Amino acid sequence: MASPASRQGLIDYCLRKLGHPVVEINVDDDQVNDRIDDAFQYYQDYHYDAIERVFLKQQVTASRLTLATPVGHTFSKGEFVIGQQSGAQATVTVEGGTTSYGTTLIIQDIIGTFNSSEVIIGNASNVSATLTAVTIGTVEQKYLERPEAVCGVIRVLPFTDQNSGLNMFDVRYQLRLNDMFDLLSTSIIYYEQVKQHLSLIEMLLVGNKSIEFKRHTNRLYINMNWGIDVKPGEFFVVECYRILDPNTYNDVYNDRFLKRYATSLIKRQWGENLKKFEGIQMPGGVTLNGQKIFDEAITEIENLEVEMRDTYTEPPNFMVG
Repeated sequence: MASPASRQGLIDYCLRKLGHPVVEINVDDDQVNDRIDDAFQYYQDYHYDAIERVFLKQQVTASRLTLATPVGHTFSKGEFVIGQQSGAQATVTVEGGTTSYGTTLIIQDIIGTFNSSEVIIGNASNVSATLTAVTIGTVEQKYLERPEAVCGVIRVLPFTDQNSGLNMFDVRYQLRLNDMFDLLSTSIIYYEQVKQHLSLIEMLLVGNKSIEFKRHTNRLYINMNWGIDVKPGEFFVVECYRILDPNTYNDVYNDRFLKRYATSLIKRQWGENLKKFEGIQMPGGVTLNGQKIFDEAITEIENLEVEMRDTYTEPPNFMVG
């Protein structure tokens, strides 16, 4: 029999492990699927093989007003636009060097809520236009939306890091220019000490942005001044953990721990079902003993969860210093 390469293959394996088709497994198909979901949830929360460490990028976007007519270029950068019905207002801004284009008007510093079908007017250009849609960008919503598969965020790469040395006015660039022309005649130890000292100064005076990740809302909050620290068109790079999609990486279904854990969960459900008929004698004198099946499954699950914590879970990261 081939190894499980799909969800149904994993289900068939678990049922065969419990004795099917020789023994009738008294568990409904919906119950089996629920237990498979439970097994995957536990596996993805704790097993190091269920996730991968990745770097994901996301572009900072500005808020946009979609206009019914292509008059976006007639608005001036810095002027206010005011909604005639809602009274909301915003400042016309730029993104990627462009103020607006066609039927799109790029805005920031929104006060109030624009209606998606109202008329707006510019206070300086006196241009009016009818809205068809309002899109709130990253700068205004002040958080990043992460894919649902992301289960943890490690850090957001610092935006002010200049270790590349491309800035000719950076002190580290001057050190490289004057002292690193010949590695054989320059002390690497001194150079590294200076770099660490500069990093310490940057950490004390600038610091890193603190982050908060809400897994159930898939939102990553970065505690900073969004209107000053970033500009539309720039990119965030987020280091995070992402759950492996078993439909893409079919080998997940054949994981040794997952197969054993899913089998034990289905066995517990089987015992739970049979306990309702405890003591009933079947034709031929057979008596159902659901409690024994249930107790065996509980013991197996407890042992597997201890094995997970001791063997397959990564140790916690401790903050030092």
